[in-house]
Amino acid sequence: MAERLTLRNVYLYLVCLVTLVISIFATVQLVQGVVGIAYPDPGVGYFGDPTLDDEEEQRLAEQSLDSQRRYEVLEVVGAGTTLLLAGPLYVYHWRRVQRERTAPEVVPSA
Repeated sequence: MAERLTLRNVYLYLVCLVTLVISIFATVQLVQGVVGIAYPDPGVGYFGDPTLDDEEEQRLAEQSLDSQRRYEVLEVVGAGTTLLLAGPLYVYHWRRVQRERTAPEVVPSA
């Protein structure tokens, strides 16, 4: 049975492609965010500044670390939300594609 390429099939395949690519990028972003939370950057360069005392230097380093962790958490939340939206869309459209491929072809009677 030869598969016909219809506008509906093209739409379903394009949605699957787009949601799959979005899911891949979101997964990479999610992993990077988790790694960033677990292993944050040690600082932005306040160390050795002659105008800062040790206590102020330590406070700025902690602020920098907290800021980076907050950014990474927001990245993880954003990537997770994207996956939660794109994943089901992909699964729904892919199942539609599979259902249409296995459905018997209806030939109009003349």
